[in-house]
Amino acid sequence: MAELLRSLQDSQLVARFQRRCGLFPAPDEGPRENGAGPAEGATGTPGAGNLPAVTRKGGGEPASGLQRAAAPQVHTQKYIVKNYFYYYLFRFSALLGQEVFFITFLPFTHWNIDPYLSRRLIIIWVLVMYVGQMAKDILKWPRPLSPPVVKLEKRVIAEYGMPSTHAMAATAISFSLLISTKDRYEYPFALGLAVAVVFSTLVCLSRLYTGMHTVLDVVGGVLMTALLIAFTYPAWTLIDCLDSASPLFPVCVVIVPFFLCYNYPVSDYYSPTRADTTTILAAGAGVTLGFWINHFFQLVSEPTSSLPVIQNIPPLTKGMFVLCLSKFIVGIVLILLVRQLVQNLSLQVLYSWFKVVARNKEARRRLEIEVPYKFVTYTSVGICATTFVPMLHRFLGLL
Repeated sequence: MAELLRSLQDSQLVARFQRRCGLFPAPDEGPRENGAGPAEGATGTPGAGNLPAVTRKGGGEPASGLQRAAAPQVHTQKYIVKNYFYYYLFRFSALLGQEVFFITFLPFTHWNIDPYLSRRLIIIWVLVMYVGQMAKDILKWPRPLSPPVVKLEKRVIAEYGMPSTHAMAATAISFSLLISTKDRYEYPFALGLAVAVVFSTLVCLSRLYTGMHTVLDVVGGVLMTALLIAFTYPAWTLIDCLDSASPLFPVCVVIVPFFLCYNYPVSDYYSPTRADTTTILAAGAGVTLGFWINHFFQLVSEPTSSLPVIQNIPPLTKGMFVLCLSKFIVGIVLILLVRQLVQNLSLQVLYSWFKVVARNKEARRRLEIEVPYKFVTYTSVGICATTFVPMLHRFLGLL
Protein backbone atom coordinates (compact mmCIF):
# COMPACT_ATOMS: atom_id res chain seq x y z
CA MET A 1 0.00 0.00 0.00
CA ALA A 2 2.83 2.41 0.86
CA GLU A 3 4.44 1.70 -2.51
CA LEU A 4 1.16 2.44 -4.29
CA LEU A 5 0.77 5.75 -2.42
CA ARG A 6 4.32 6.75 -3.31
CA SER A 7 3.74 5.94 -6.99
CA LEU A 8 0.52 8.01 -7.06
CA GLN A 9 2.35 10.90 -5.39
CA ASP A 10 5.22 10.84 -7.85
CA SER A 11 5.73 14.18 -9.59
CA GLN A 12 6.92 12.38 -12.72
CA LEU A 13 3.42 10.94 -13.14
CA VAL A 14 2.00 14.48 -13.32
CA ALA A 15 4.77 15.55 -15.69
CA ARG A 16 4.03 12.65 -18.03
CA PHE A 17 0.35 13.61 -18.11
CA GLN A 18 1.31 17.19 -19.00
CA ARG A 19 3.61 16.01 -21.79
CA ARG A 20 0.89 13.76 -23.24
CA CYS A 21 -1.44 16.76 -23.27
CA GLY A 22 1.14 18.88 -25.08
CA LEU A 23 2.51 20.98 -22.20
CA PHE A 24 6.32 21.09 -21.98
CA PRO A 25 8.85 23.14 -20.01
CA ALA A 26 10.87 25.46 -22.20
CA PRO A 27 14.62 24.84 -22.44
CA ASP A 28 16.53 26.77 -19.81
CA GLU A 29 17.97 29.86 -21.51
CA GLY A 30 19.60 31.54 -18.56
CA PRO A 31 18.07 33.68 -15.80
CA ARG A 32 14.31 33.96 -15.91
CA GLU A 33 12.70 37.36 -16.15
CA ASN A 34 9.46 38.55 -14.65
CA GLY A 35 6.56 38.22 -17.03
CA ALA A 36 7.84 35.05 -18.68
CA GLY A 37 5.06 33.15 -20.36
CA PRO A 38 4.79 30.49 -23.04
CA ALA A 39 8.07 30.15 -24.89
CA GLU A 40 8.66 31.15 -28.47
CA GLY A 41 8.28 28.33 -30.94
CA ALA A 42 4.87 27.08 -29.85
CA THR A 43 1.97 27.34 -32.24
CA GLY A 44 1.03 30.64 -30.62
CA THR A 45 1.02 32.54 -27.36
CA PRO A 46 -2.08 32.17 -25.19
CA GLY A 47 -3.13 35.08 -23.08
CA ALA A 48 -2.04 33.40 -19.87
CA GLY A 49 -0.16 36.29 -18.30
CA ASN A 50 2.46 35.54 -15.67
CA LEU A 51 2.25 31.86 -14.87
CA PRO A 52 4.93 31.11 -12.28
CA ALA A 53 6.13 27.80 -11.00
CA VAL A 54 7.57 26.57 -7.75
CA THR A 55 10.57 24.64 -6.49
CA ARG A 56 11.37 23.29 -3.09
CA LYS A 57 14.45 24.17 -1.12
CA GLY A 58 17.02 21.58 -2.04
CA GLY A 59 15.09 20.63 -5.17
CA GLY A 60 15.38 16.88 -4.64
CA GLU A 61 13.14 14.04 -3.62
CA PRO A 62 12.92 13.09 0.07
CA ALA A 63 15.29 10.37 1.13
CA SER A 64 12.51 8.02 2.20
CA GLY A 65 8.76 7.79 2.78
CA LEU A 66 6.13 10.07 1.31
CA GLN A 67 7.10 13.61 0.37
CA ARG A 68 7.12 16.08 3.23
CA ALA A 69 6.37 19.76 3.00
CA ALA A 70 8.82 22.62 2.68
CA ALA A 71 8.17 26.28 2.14
CA PRO A 72 7.80 26.92 -1.62
CA GLN A 73 10.00 29.27 -3.56
CA VAL A 74 8.14 30.99 -6.40
CA HIS A 75 9.75 31.83 -9.73
CA THR A 76 8.45 32.41 -13.21
CA GLN A 77 8.78 29.58 -15.67
CA LYS A 78 8.62 29.43 -19.43
CA TYR A 79 6.68 26.65 -21.07
CA ILE A 80 5.74 25.40 -24.50
CA VAL A 81 2.17 24.56 -25.54
CA LYS A 82 1.87 22.06 -28.37
CA ASN A 83 -1.80 21.23 -28.01
CA TYR A 84 -3.99 24.26 -27.53
CA PHE A 85 -7.21 22.26 -27.30
CA TYR A 86 -6.09 20.65 -24.04
CA TYR A 87 -4.55 23.91 -22.88
CA TYR A 88 -7.77 25.92 -23.09
CA LEU A 89 -9.97 22.98 -22.05
CA PHE A 90 -8.10 22.39 -18.80
CA ARG A 91 -7.52 26.06 -18.06
CA PHE A 92 -11.26 26.62 -18.35
CA SER A 93 -11.94 23.48 -16.27
CA ALA A 94 -9.59 24.80 -13.59
CA LEU A 95 -11.67 27.98 -13.40
CA LEU A 96 -14.78 25.84 -12.82
CA GLY A 97 -13.14 24.46 -9.70
CA GLN A 98 -12.27 27.85 -8.20
CA GLU A 99 -14.13 29.12 -5.13
CA VAL A 100 -15.23 32.20 -7.09
CA PHE A 101 -17.21 29.97 -9.49
CA PHE A 102 -19.11 28.24 -6.72
CA ILE A 103 -19.64 31.49 -4.79
CA THR A 104 -21.23 32.80 -8.00
CA PHE A 105 -23.09 29.63 -8.98
CA LEU A 106 -24.71 29.02 -5.60
CA PRO A 107 -26.41 32.45 -5.36
CA PHE A 108 -27.52 32.08 -8.98
CA THR A 109 -29.17 28.78 -8.01
CA HIS A 110 -30.91 30.49 -5.10
CA TRP A 111 -32.18 33.47 -7.09
CA ASN A 112 -33.14 31.76 -10.34
CA ILE A 113 -33.72 28.04 -9.77
CA ASP A 114 -34.65 26.79 -6.30
CA PRO A 115 -33.74 27.99 -2.76
CA TYR A 116 -34.19 24.42 -1.56
CA LEU A 117 -31.35 23.25 -3.81
CA SER A 118 -29.07 26.15 -2.96
CA ARG A 119 -29.48 25.49 0.77
CA ARG A 120 -28.43 21.86 0.39
CA LEU A 121 -25.57 22.62 -1.96
CA ILE A 122 -24.15 25.33 0.28
CA ILE A 123 -24.24 23.15 3.39
CA ILE A 124 -22.49 20.25 1.63
CA TRP A 125 -19.99 22.58 -0.05
CA VAL A 126 -19.04 24.21 3.27
CA LEU A 127 -18.64 20.86 5.02
CA VAL A 128 -16.52 19.34 2.24
CA MET A 129 -14.32 22.41 1.86
CA TYR A 130 -13.69 22.72 5.59
CA VAL A 131 -12.64 19.09 5.87
CA GLY A 132 -10.43 19.38 2.79
CA GLN A 133 -8.77 22.65 3.79
CA MET A 134 -8.13 21.42 7.32
CA ALA A 135 -6.70 18.13 6.04
CA LYS A 136 -4.16 20.06 3.97
CA ASP A 137 -2.66 21.78 7.00
CA ILE A 138 -2.75 18.60 9.08
CA LEU A 139 -1.14 16.27 6.52
CA LYS A 140 1.21 18.97 5.13
CA TRP A 141 1.98 17.07 1.94
CA PRO A 142 3.66 19.23 -0.72
CA ARG A 143 2.48 19.94 -4.22
CA PRO A 144 4.27 18.32 -7.20
CA LEU A 145 7.91 19.30 -7.67
CA SER A 146 8.94 21.74 -10.37
CA PRO A 147 10.90 20.58 -12.29
CA PRO A 148 9.77 18.21 -13.72
CA VAL A 149 6.21 19.57 -13.41
CA VAL A 150 5.17 22.81 -15.14
CA LYS A 151 3.11 25.00 -12.79
CA LEU A 152 0.44 27.23 -14.33
CA GLU A 153 -1.03 28.88 -11.21
CA LYS A 154 0.43 31.19 -8.62
CA ARG A 155 -2.00 32.01 -5.82
CA VAL A 156 -2.33 28.57 -4.23
CA ILE A 157 1.30 27.51 -4.58
CA ALA A 158 1.89 28.29 -0.90
CA GLU A 159 -0.83 25.84 0.13
CA TYR A 160 -0.20 22.17 0.76
CA GLY A 161 -1.46 19.63 -1.75
CA MET A 162 -3.35 16.77 -0.13
CA PRO A 163 -6.31 16.62 -0.77
CA SER A 164 -7.30 18.59 -3.86
CA THR A 165 -10.11 20.85 -2.66
CA HIS A 166 -10.92 21.74 -6.28
CA ALA A 167 -11.64 18.07 -6.92
CA MET A 168 -13.60 17.85 -3.68
CA ALA A 169 -15.74 20.91 -4.43
CA ALA A 170 -16.48 19.87 -8.01
CA THR A 171 -17.41 16.33 -6.96
CA ALA A 172 -19.51 17.51 -4.01
CA ILE A 173 -21.48 20.13 -5.95
CA SER A 174 -22.14 18.03 -9.05
CA PHE A 175 -23.23 14.85 -7.25
CA SER A 176 -25.10 16.65 -4.45
CA LEU A 177 -27.03 18.51 -7.14
CA LEU A 178 -27.74 15.21 -8.91
CA ILE A 179 -28.96 13.53 -5.70
CA SER A 180 -31.04 16.53 -4.61
CA THR A 181 -32.83 16.94 -7.95
CA LYS A 182 -33.59 13.31 -8.83
CA ASP A 183 -36.72 13.30 -6.65
CA ARG A 184 -37.64 16.91 -7.26
CA TYR A 185 -37.46 17.33 -11.02
CA GLU A 186 -38.16 15.01 -13.88
CA TYR A 187 -35.24 14.59 -16.27
CA PRO A 188 -33.19 11.69 -17.68
CA PHE A 189 -31.11 10.48 -14.72
CA ALA A 190 -28.46 9.03 -17.03
CA LEU A 191 -27.98 12.46 -18.57
CA GLY A 192 -27.61 14.09 -15.16
CA LEU A 193 -25.14 11.43 -14.06
CA ALA A 194 -23.10 11.91 -17.23
CA VAL A 195 -22.96 15.68 -16.68
CA ALA A 196 -21.86 15.20 -13.05
CA VAL A 197 -19.14 12.72 -14.05
CA VAL A 198 -17.85 14.88 -16.92
CA PHE A 199 -17.82 18.07 -14.83
CA SER A 200 -15.98 16.53 -11.88
CA THR A 201 -13.57 14.63 -14.14
CA LEU A 202 -12.59 17.74 -16.08
CA VAL A 203 -11.89 19.68 -12.87
CA CYS A 204 -9.85 16.77 -11.48
CA LEU A 205 -7.76 16.43 -14.64
CA SER A 206 -7.23 20.19 -14.75
CA ARG A 207 -5.45 19.99 -11.38
CA LEU A 208 -2.93 17.60 -12.94
CA TYR A 209 -2.57 19.64 -16.12
CA THR A 210 -1.91 22.88 -14.23
CA GLY A 211 0.66 21.06 -12.09
CA MET A 212 -1.06 21.91 -8.82
CA HIS A 213 -1.72 18.39 -7.54
CA THR A 214 -0.47 14.83 -7.73
CA VAL A 215 -2.69 11.94 -8.72
CA LEU A 216 -2.88 10.96 -5.05
CA ASP A 217 -4.15 14.44 -4.12
CA VAL A 218 -6.95 14.22 -6.67
CA VAL A 219 -7.95 10.62 -5.92
CA GLY A 220 -7.85 11.34 -2.19
CA GLY A 221 -10.08 14.37 -2.62
CA VAL A 222 -12.68 12.43 -4.63
CA LEU A 223 -12.72 9.55 -2.16
CA MET A 224 -13.02 11.86 0.84
CA THR A 225 -15.96 13.62 -0.81
CA ALA A 226 -17.67 10.34 -1.63
CA LEU A 227 -17.36 9.25 2.01
CA LEU A 228 -18.67 12.57 3.32
CA ILE A 229 -21.69 12.46 0.99
CA ALA A 230 -22.41 8.82 1.92
CA PHE A 231 -22.16 9.46 5.67
CA THR A 232 -24.16 12.71 5.69
CA TYR A 233 -26.86 11.79 3.16
CA PRO A 234 -29.20 10.19 5.77
CA ALA A 235 -29.15 13.48 7.70
CA TRP A 236 -29.76 15.84 4.76
CA THR A 237 -33.48 16.15 5.44
CA LEU A 238 -32.81 16.85 9.12
CA ILE A 239 -30.20 19.47 8.22
CA ASP A 240 -32.76 21.17 5.93
CA CYS A 241 -35.05 21.68 8.93
CA LEU A 242 -32.43 23.01 11.35
CA ASP A 243 -32.75 26.61 10.17
CA SER A 244 -36.23 26.79 11.71
CA ALA A 245 -35.62 24.64 14.79
CA SER A 246 -35.07 27.25 17.48
CA PRO A 247 -34.73 31.01 18.09
CA LEU A 248 -31.27 30.20 19.50
CA PHE A 249 -30.15 28.62 16.23
CA PRO A 250 -28.40 31.80 14.97
CA VAL A 251 -26.11 31.77 18.01
CA CYS A 252 -24.82 28.30 17.14
CA VAL A 253 -24.53 29.20 13.47
CA VAL A 254 -22.17 32.08 14.29
CA ILE A 255 -20.22 30.79 17.28
CA VAL A 256 -19.34 27.30 16.01
CA PRO A 257 -17.89 28.35 12.60
CA PHE A 258 -16.02 31.29 14.17
CA PHE A 259 -14.49 28.94 16.76
CA LEU A 260 -13.42 26.54 14.00
CA CYS A 261 -11.80 29.38 12.03
CA TYR A 262 -10.01 30.85 15.04
CA ASN A 263 -8.65 27.42 16.00
CA TYR A 264 -7.63 26.44 12.50
CA PRO A 265 -4.49 24.21 12.33
CA VAL A 266 -1.30 26.29 12.38
CA SER A 267 0.79 26.06 9.21
CA ASP A 268 4.60 26.08 9.02
CA TYR A 269 4.41 29.25 6.94
CA TYR A 270 1.66 31.61 5.83
CA SER A 271 -0.67 30.38 3.12
CA PRO A 272 -4.15 31.53 2.03
CA THR A 273 -5.71 28.30 3.34
CA ARG A 274 -6.93 29.76 6.65
CA ALA A 275 -8.29 32.87 4.94
CA ASP A 276 -10.12 30.82 2.30
CA THR A 277 -11.52 28.50 4.96
CA THR A 278 -12.78 31.47 6.97
CA THR A 279 -14.41 32.91 3.85
CA ILE A 280 -16.19 29.62 3.12
CA LEU A 281 -17.38 28.99 6.68
CA ALA A 282 -18.51 32.59 7.09
CA ALA A 283 -20.44 32.52 3.81
CA GLY A 284 -22.09 29.28 4.89
CA ALA A 285 -22.97 30.75 8.28
CA GLY A 286 -24.40 33.86 6.64
CA VAL A 287 -26.50 31.88 4.19
CA THR A 288 -27.84 29.61 6.93
CA LEU A 289 -28.58 32.63 9.10
CA GLY A 290 -30.33 34.27 6.15
CA PHE A 291 -32.59 31.25 5.67
CA TRP A 292 -33.42 31.35 9.39
CA ILE A 293 -34.29 35.06 9.14
CA ASN A 294 -36.52 34.39 6.13
CA HIS A 295 -38.38 31.63 7.96
CA PHE A 296 -38.56 33.20 11.41
CA PHE A 297 -39.73 36.60 10.22
CA GLN A 298 -41.54 35.28 7.12
CA LEU A 299 -39.73 37.77 4.91
CA VAL A 300 -39.30 35.61 1.83
CA SER A 301 -41.62 32.84 0.75
CA GLU A 302 -40.06 29.38 0.73
CA PRO A 303 -41.06 26.34 -1.31
CA THR A 304 -43.19 23.74 0.39
CA SER A 305 -41.51 21.01 2.38
CA SER A 306 -42.72 18.35 -0.05
CA LEU A 307 -40.66 17.51 -3.08
CA PRO A 308 -42.93 17.83 -6.12
CA VAL A 309 -41.86 16.30 -9.40
CA ILE A 310 -42.02 18.85 -12.18
CA GLN A 311 -43.33 16.99 -15.22
CA ASN A 312 -42.33 19.54 -17.81
CA ILE A 313 -39.46 21.89 -17.09
CA PRO A 314 -40.21 25.09 -18.99
CA PRO A 315 -37.86 25.81 -21.89
CA LEU A 316 -35.41 28.66 -21.65
CA THR A 317 -37.01 31.58 -23.49
CA LYS A 318 -35.57 34.98 -24.26
CA GLY A 319 -37.74 36.61 -21.60
CA MET A 320 -36.71 34.06 -18.98
CA PHE A 321 -33.04 34.55 -19.88
CA VAL A 322 -33.29 38.33 -19.53
CA LEU A 323 -35.11 37.96 -16.20
CA CYS A 324 -32.49 35.56 -14.80
CA LEU A 325 -29.67 37.78 -15.99
CA SER A 326 -31.29 40.86 -14.45
CA LYS A 327 -31.78 39.14 -11.10
CA PHE A 328 -28.20 37.91 -11.15
CA ILE A 329 -26.72 41.33 -11.98
CA VAL A 330 -28.82 43.10 -9.34
CA GLY A 331 -27.84 40.50 -6.75
CA ILE A 332 -24.12 40.56 -7.53
CA VAL A 333 -23.96 44.36 -7.48
CA LEU A 334 -25.64 44.50 -4.07
CA ILE A 335 -23.39 41.76 -2.72
CA LEU A 336 -20.24 43.54 -3.93
CA LEU A 337 -21.38 46.79 -2.33
CA VAL A 338 -22.10 45.06 0.99
CA ARG A 339 -18.81 43.19 0.85
CA GLN A 340 -16.77 46.33 0.26
CA LEU A 341 -18.59 48.36 2.91
CA VAL A 342 -18.43 45.72 5.64
CA GLN A 343 -14.83 44.82 4.85
CA ASN A 344 -13.67 48.43 5.10
CA LEU A 345 -15.58 49.05 8.32
CA SER A 346 -14.41 45.85 9.99
CA LEU A 347 -10.78 46.47 9.05
CA GLN A 348 -10.90 50.01 10.37
CA VAL A 349 -12.34 48.83 13.68
CA LEU A 350 -9.76 46.05 14.03
CA TYR A 351 -6.84 48.30 13.05
CA SER A 352 -7.94 50.81 15.65
CA TRP A 353 -8.51 48.15 18.31
CA PHE A 354 -5.10 46.51 17.84
CA LYS A 355 -3.34 49.81 17.05
CA VAL A 356 -2.13 48.71 13.64
CA VAL A 357 -1.11 51.05 10.84
CA ALA A 358 -3.79 50.80 8.16
CA ARG A 359 -1.21 50.89 5.36
CA ASN A 360 0.46 47.74 6.69
CA LYS A 361 -0.98 45.09 4.42
CA GLU A 362 0.85 42.34 6.29
CA ALA A 363 -1.32 43.09 9.32
CA ARG A 364 -4.26 41.48 7.52
CA ARG A 365 -2.50 38.14 7.90
CA ARG A 366 -2.49 38.30 11.68
CA LEU A 367 -4.88 35.78 13.22
CA GLU A 368 -6.71 38.32 15.36
CA ILE A 369 -7.37 40.52 12.31
CA GLU A 370 -7.71 38.13 9.38
CA VAL A 371 -10.29 35.79 10.91
CA PRO A 372 -12.67 38.43 12.39
CA TYR A 373 -12.71 40.73 9.37
CA LYS A 374 -13.25 37.93 6.87
CA PHE A 375 -15.84 36.25 9.05
CA VAL A 376 -17.87 39.43 9.54
CA THR A 377 -17.55 40.38 5.88
CA TYR A 378 -18.67 37.09 4.36
CA THR A 379 -21.32 36.39 6.96
CA SER A 380 -22.83 39.70 5.89
CA VAL A 381 -22.50 38.66 2.25
CA GLY A 382 -24.34 35.38 2.96
CA ILE A 383 -27.20 37.15 4.75
CA CYS A 384 -27.42 39.69 1.94
CA ALA A 385 -27.56 36.99 -0.74
CA THR A 386 -30.38 35.01 0.89
CA THR A 387 -32.46 37.76 2.49
CA PHE A 388 -31.88 41.26 1.14
CA VAL A 389 -31.30 40.38 -2.51
CA PRO A 390 -34.64 38.47 -2.82
CA MET A 391 -36.37 41.40 -1.08
CA LEU A 392 -34.79 43.77 -3.60
CA HIS A 393 -35.88 41.48 -6.43
CA ARG A 394 -39.44 41.63 -5.12
CA PHE A 395 -39.28 45.42 -4.80
CA LEU A 396 -38.05 45.75 -8.39
CA GLY A 397 -40.70 43.35 -9.67
CA LEU A 398 -38.17 40.69 -10.74
CA LEU A 399 -39.82 37.78 -8.93
